[in-house]
Amino acid sequence: MTPLLLPYPEIDPVLIQLGPFAIRWYALAYIAGLVLGWQIMRRLCVQPPKILSPEKIDDFLLWAALGVILGGRLGYVLFYKPGFYLSQPLSILTVWEGGMSFHGGFLGVVVAVTAFAIRNKVPIFMLADLVAMVVPIGLFFGRVANFINGELWGRPTDVAWAMVFPRGGPLPRHPSQLYQAFFEGVVLFSLIVVVWRLTDGRRRPGLLTGVFCVGYGVARIIGELFREPDAFLGYIWGPLTMGMLLSVPLLVFGGWLIARAYRAPPLAIAADASPP
Repeated sequence: MTPLLLPYPEIDPVLIQLGPFAIRWYALAYIAGLVLGWQIMRRLCVQPPKILSPEKIDDFLLWAALGVILGGRLGYVLFYKPGFYLSQPLSILTVWEGGMSFHGGFLGVVVAVTAFAIRNKVPIFMLADLVAMVVPIGLFFGRVANFINGELWGRPTDVAWAMVFPRGGPLPRHPSQLYQAFFEGVVLFSLIVVVWRLTDGRRRPGLLTGVFCVGYGVARIIGELFREPDAFLGYIWGPLTMGMLLSVPLLVFGGWLIARAYRAPPLAIAADASPP
């Protein structure tokens, strides 16, 4: 008996084609994540402890964008296809063909946050906490774009909501991109908001960043259980995929940040503090 399948909604990855120029959903996902994150950070930064002005957040947007794009691309090159790009180095520049790594983008944002904080003489972990609040928004849009592109599909399954992806062969598969959009985006964002609003999260620099790292690491590992490993990599060690292995340092780093945040006394926040 043929299992009941959900039809895959074939959406053109190109939203608008203007001659040789194309506006793709994937690019719009990055733009939407950056713009929404920027606007939310502008609103959060005027609340205690007010470490930065909204104008400084405007300046940080460029730093964050460069960190995400350069780090994401270089991370993909180094973590996933070093041999291919070593033999064809000019292909590193073809970002419109896809190939971005969250873990590389994370490292790029770490560099951007650190450099911007030092340059503007603000506490690194307090700026990092602002960024941690909004990163899940970008992750959500990015995973939805993966689904629209029909890429990074799930493992074969017979669940009722399985789909046959156009480039995934004839087998019905988990729509794992949507699972990841939910856990890495919706759930992780909700968790960070709860920690920020219902605990003394804003008074413990690094706590929200640590919660993000641990939360993303757990969400990514769960998502990898349903996601088909990259064909050119397969399983790296036993049942472990590259995404799982790269998430382990995040779990460790996040746990250290949470412990560090609770070892230090909470900040005394003045409600009338003015941002620099």
